[in-house]
Amino acid sequence: MQVQARWVGRWSRQARTDHWSFLFAQLAIHSFLVLIVTGAFLTVFFDPDMTQVTYNGSYGPLRGIPVSEAYASTLDISLDVRGGLLMRQIHHWAALIFVAAITLQLLRLFFTGAFRRPRGLNWLVWVTVLVLGMVTAWTGTILPDDMLSGGSLGLLQGVTQAIPLVGTSLTFLIFGDEFPGEKIIPRLYWLHILVLPAVLAVLFVLRHRLVREHGHTRFPGAFSGPASRGSAVAFLLATGGVLALLGTFAQINPVWQYGPYRPGDITAGAVPGWYMGFLDGAVRIMPGWELSVAGHPITLAVLVPALLMPGAFFTVLAAYPWIERRLTGDRGIHHVLDRPRDAATRTAVGAAGIAFYGLLWAAAANDQIAHNFHLCLYDVTWFFRVAVFAGPPLVYAVTRLICLGLAYRDQKESEHGRETGRILMSPEGGFSEIHEAPHRPRELTH
Repeated sequence: MQVQARWVGRWSRQARTDHWSFLFAQLAIHSFLVLIVTGAFLTVFFDPDMTQVTYNGSYGPLRGIPVSEAYASTLDISLDVRGGLLMRQIHHWAALIFVAAITLQLLRLFFTGAFRRPRGLNWLVWVTVLVLGMVTAWTGTILPDDMLSGGSLGLLQGVTQAIPLVGTSLTFLIFGDEFPGEKIIPRLYWLHILVLPAVLAVLFVLRHRLVREHGHTRFPGAFSGPASRGSAVAFLLATGGVLALLGTFAQINPVWQYGPYRPGDITAGAVPGWYMGFLDGAVRIMPGWELSVAGHPITLAVLVPALLMPGAFFTVLAAYPWIERRLTGDRGIHHVLDRPRDAATRTAVGAAGIAFYGLLWAAAANDQIAHNFHLCLYDVTWFFRVAVFAGPPLVYAVTRLICLGLAYRDQKESEHGRETGRILMSPEGGFSEIHEAPHRPRELTH
């Protein structure tokens, strides 16, 4: 019996729940592998040098124009290297899907309570992967040294200069003696291709060890079975195939259309990657406030939305398992997931956070909204300024009421059965509704 118990315990730790939402983690890992492969190809041809040269490549409109070596090599990869444009676009799409998969994985962990003991460290790993994934993708957009790259560099300069006391020194440390200088892209290049991927790889290995140690969570009554290597390989091939199709048919980041970066120039319609949209929106709707403390100016218009707000957001996100444990007093071990409706307060908090993020994300398009709907840009900006504070509490209240209502309906069904809408007349002439017994998934034991 002891041998059987040990075998069952080992099998249950390696078991997985066959549910579609568990694919988000695999999608993130598979996208990361595609990024490594395509990034290795691009590294062979990319030159992270900001020295100015005269472009003499195959793209006629820019021929004879002074550009950096980084921009020229990006054009060569896109237009002259066989398969280069395909690899660039696959790499870019994989970066976007990588961050999206991590975000969806965190949402699944949050709304199902999969962050509770003993998986608090697993939650912290995924939050760290999200932050590093965003930074990695963002540094990748800077490397081509095109006009969109310049916009990201301008944001980096503005944020570092807004830091009190050390902002100016930190800016010189990052950029050198002038902006943008010739040092920033080589520095970000090594950060992008070596440091950040290595840290992400270590975190994925740590996550794998945690899963082997604690096992997979499962939904109540769900069937658990041993993980299939064949299905994992099939999903990896499917991920690579979809990314290849996107890279072939969906154009993204056409740097030859944006042109090389020139300080002081702007590009119409330039927007950051979707994962950085909330920062852009926060900067756009923040009033132009500035303080002076002990003779030192503090630019709140940049410091608050671009540094303090995201810092507070991700700190609370990382600490949420411990915050919930402290508030609820729940220190038990959990291997079975919650349905979102059964944790009304947590679900409402998550919905409020999504509303806050979504409103900031939409605020990044305040100019496009005003233009396309023929509205006053001033009015649209003020709408988002009010909505980011009023929207999340409203979403919290509505979501909590919905969850409580669904939970109450489930309770009534468990007591009296599910309403069918069919009426039965008794021989005595009375009428009654037919109720069906609620469906309960059959728990399979081994």
